[in-house]
Amino acid sequence: MSTEFFIARRYLLAKRKGLFAMITTFIGVAGVALGVAALIVTLAIMDGFQTDIKGKIIDAQAHITIYGRMQPRDLETVRAVLERDGRLAAESPFVLGQGILTFDGRSVGAVVKGFEPAAEAGVNNLSKSLVRGSWAELSNPAPGAPPALVLGEELAKSLGAWPGDEIVLVSPQGAATAGAGLLPKMKKFRVVGLVRTGYFEFDNTMAYCSRAAAGNFFGFPGGANGVGVRLKDIDDAPAAAAGLRKTLGFAFNIKTYADMNQTLFAALKLEKFVMSLVLALIILVATFNIASNLLMMSVEKLRDIGILRAMGAGPAFIRRVFFWEGNLIALTGITIGVLLGVGISVFLAVYPVLELPSDIYYITKVPVDLKLSNILATAAVSYLLCMLSAVYPALRASRVSPVDAIRYG
Repeated sequence: MSTEFFIARRYLLAKRKGLFAMITTFIGVAGVALGVAALIVTLAIMDGFQTDIKGKIIDAQAHITIYGRMQPRDLETVRAVLERDGRLAAESPFVLGQGILTFDGRSVGAVVKGFEPAAEAGVNNLSKSLVRGSWAELSNPAPGAPPALVLGEELAKSLGAWPGDEIVLVSPQGAATAGAGLLPKMKKFRVVGLVRTGYFEFDNTMAYCSRAAAGNFFGFPGGANGVGVRLKDIDDAPAAAAGLRKTLGFAFNIKTYADMNQTLFAALKLEKFVMSLVLALIILVATFNIASNLLMMSVEKLRDIGILRAMGAGPAFIRRVFFWEGNLIALTGITIGVLLGVGISVFLAVYPVLELPSDIYYITKVPVDLKLSNILATAAVSYLLCMLSAVYPALRASRVSPVDAIRYG
């Protein structure tokens, strides 16, 4: 144990003159602890929501999507390129188009996606999101019945349509006729199932049918206007997409899941940064308490500082004593804050204390994703702020004249 550390520890643990000095020390430690704990819990909850939303998006989308008008021969070319890429795990061609769904006097805009259920199941986890009905009817509709259609649950609620109902899909592109000119293209579909992905944008806008039915309706018979790709490692998505852009050329538009949800991920990232900045102010306020505590201690121990200087202690020695005092306060507050923050995060993850309405969020408890990197970053920034607060008190105490300190201390 160094002499500076020994003196700093004695100053903090020994009985101090006046109750105010003890209160300011306690406030400094408590402020750092509460700030660190609040920041750790907030980051854990926000990372939990971000991970949950990202998981829902990936479950309903492919890692990489290739857009472009593709006839059967074009699909074979794309498949050949994908097979040469060792990062590929599965692929699923689809037909995507926009239309208007009408039922019982109600009309709602929708995005219709046609695919083969078996191939789509290898690209995403949409097949597991079915809450009513069956995907098998998309490929094998009943004889004489209209083509099958699976609706997002929120879209079905907006229409008032349920499995077994027949609805009409209207294409705004229309179809040319000899006598009447351009007329809207209309086709009757039968609702066979409902999907709940947990992501409102999908559940409120998406409708799914077979690729053949969508291709005939939107003008892609036997072809497709997109291919969904699933990779063995999702982290390879940016590199794989860049490679496909070079290989396939400008005729195809290639996007990763992050590109298609860029605005959402940017908003989540900005929200996390702002919340962290606001909560960091709690720690900053606590550092002022530490600074005021050390300044008060330098006044209270003025005679002791003079005696130490008279015994040969230099300014550097006095600075180290006060740095150790700030260090002890900071480490105590940070340690308590980390333990408190981790404890609260684990408690929220295990026990559903804060319940969420399942009809809005599709989850019943707050998601928590506790990351070691966030804990270490919070502790490091807090320690840096606390140590900066000890700079001025240490410099001020080291500049005290030993003669004046003994005479007026």
